Amino acid sequence: MDIQILLDGCMWYAAFILAITAHEGAHALAAKIGGDDTAFKQGQVSLNPWPHIKREPTGTVLVPWISFFVAGWMMGWASAPYNPAWQRRYPHRAAWMALAGPLANFLLVLISAGLIHLGLSLGFFTQPASIGMATVVSSASSGSFDAIAMFISVTYSLNLVLGVFNLIPVPPLDGATVIGLFVSKKKALQIYNFLHSSKFGLIGLIVAWELADYIIPPVFTFSLSILYPGSGYS
Repeated sequence: MDIQILLDGCMWYAAFILAITAHEGAHALAAKIGGDDTAFKQGQVSLNPWPHIKREPTGTVLVPWISFFVAGWMMGWASAPYNPAWQRRYPHRAAWMALAGPLANFLLVLISAGLIHLGLSLGFFTQPASIGMATVVSSASSGSFDAIAMFISVTYSLNLVLGVFNLIPVPPLDGATVIGLFVSKKKALQIYNFLHSSKFGLIGLIVAWELADYIIPPVFTFSLSILYPGSGYS
């Protein structure tokens, strides 16, 4: 195996673990604030990735590495436990819990964008000739900043994709619960009970994957127009 591929994989995995840990940690924190300490008791109100890896080793270790070697980028999942009775009693609080995960990812996107502009202003980074998930920004010269530029690029891309994908309003994604923020408590509970029946889980994922092809690319392009005004990246 090419050592560079393995090193790139380690960089991708570090960014993936950061994204997934922030996402699930935010869910757990929002639930704790809202009165459900289920995830808190399992140590998931934390940026320590181990509680999340221990709960979902397949989604946080096996699948990311398989997808990297097969597709060249990482995908996977984790989960923060919650009390369904609490969600039924407080559907609006549950909706905020669901929204907290994607918001944490968008925060990491903003932090990454800030680091990109800081690196550009200091002369460490330069705009790439073409954009990819691992090349949102490039090092101005070969050396240690190559790895830093790649890590920041992947962190930017993965968190944008993870945040947007999870807001697609189909179960079992967060967006299906976030809908509850925009309706009454009674209606939110009805939507929750309808969408979260087991028969919708697999169907929802299939629908989400189909919709993602139409939603994520334009969102990514739009984000680049904000990151690099007038650049014309597509």
